[in-house]
Amino acid sequence: MKKEKKGKWNKYLVAGLLMTGLAVVLGIVGFFWTPYSTTAMSAAEKFNPPSLRHIFGTDNFGRDIFSRVMQGCSTTILISTLVVLVSGTAGILLGAITGYFGGILDEIVMRITDAVNGFPSILLTLVIISLLGTGKQNVIISLSIVFIPSYVRIVRSEFIRLRDADYIKRARLMGVSRVRILFVHILPNIFSVFWVSVMIGFNNAILAESGMSYLGIGVQPPDASLGKMLSDAQGYLQSAPWYALAPGLTIVWIVLGFSLFSEGIRRSQDDKN
Repeated sequence: MKKEKKGKWNKYLVAGLLMTGLAVVLGIVGFFWTPYSTTAMSAAEKFNPPSLRHIFGTDNFGRDIFSRVMQGCSTTILISTLVVLVSGTAGILLGAITGYFGGILDEIVMRITDAVNGFPSILLTLVIISLLGTGKQNVIISLSIVFIPSYVRIVRSEFIRLRDADYIKRARLMGVSRVRILFVHILPNIFSVFWVSVMIGFNNAILAESGMSYLGIGVQPPDASLGKMLSDAQGYLQSAPWYALAPGLTIVWIVLGFSLFSEGIRRSQDDKN
């Protein structure tokens, strides 16, 4: 791909930042406040089409869809953030140690990551969920376990590349401790590569959480989830198409936003290089 010209706006980064920013703000507001109760039902307001009162319409229980989309954004972004935080932290620690020191520990960790990667991610997630049970906490645990190997491999390869660099050799000769070399001298130099993986990880976590909730093994009622809303709406595509469009387009918006954001970060790094 061609590099962005110097002085030219990185349109991918700007568009991604605006789209993800809107979704994050909607999720944060939805965590504390929604226009209507997300659980209150009203038989008299079932399947009301979009209007000034209910801008996304109402569902089969008379609940305000916009309020539930707000809470669904909150749930999805919270779970995705925790999954990336947990798996990313574990991936950094394991990748740093195995990449720098190598040896038997490296062999053990890499064989485990190979075994985890040998299973289809959705199948492995289903197995873990079947053992732990449904719910937000178990969704976070299962997705974190599935995502750790990808971060381990990225961090490990970067540490292997940098561990014999000249500035690292000089640091060793000066008696700098291994911990300082790992987390002060090497780690900051891999963030340019790692941040793109984090953004991709957000996308994968959002899609995975939505997919699990769609299948009924993720977030459980009464909590709102975009994937569960999409699943509930599939029986009313002809009679109430707005029911499916709202959560479906919201998922597309969030995923597209993070995709543009990660592409913008990558292009910014290419410009610097």
